[in-house]
Amino acid sequence: MTLYHGSNVTVATPHLQKTQRTLDFGRGFYTTSDFEQAKKWAQRTVKIRESGKAYVSCFELNEDKLDGLKILRFTEPNIEWLDYVSNNRKNKGMGDDWDLVIGPVANDQTFPTILLYLDGYIDAESAIRQLLPQKLKDQYTFKTKKALSQLKFIEVKEA
Repeated sequence: MTLYHGSNVTVATPHLQKTQRTLDFGRGFYTTSDFEQAKKWAQRTVKIRESGKAYVSCFELNEDKLDGLKILRFTEPNIEWLDYVSNNRKNKGMGDDWDLVIGPVANDQTFPTILLYLDGYIDAESAIRQLLPQKLKDQYTFKTKKALSQLKFIEVKEA
């Protein structure tokens, strides 16, 4: 399977950032199987950082060789996914030991719903009902060096 990483720089050798940002799945190297999603991430990163060019780095992941990894997989936005994303977004570090986390992206369209949930205005079931009709893209977050070693760099494309 091909995975894509959007950034304002080329990334041939992915690594784990030392800084902790409040992202969906916590600290890690984020990729997606959707090229257009990675392209949007790259363009957004250039705007936010006001530097570089929009690039999509392409990687190959052999799904048959993931047996030794501890993987958390969310197949759809459900209560467990919502709680995991919410805890990471609130910077309540889950302290998890997952190597790889796979699941839907809480994007700009979903985040207002997640904020309503975080602030206690709606319950988890209502939030999930609002999120299910949306066609959420996926994300693969590599959280350990062991997981990162499974990625094989292919090429970089301008976005």
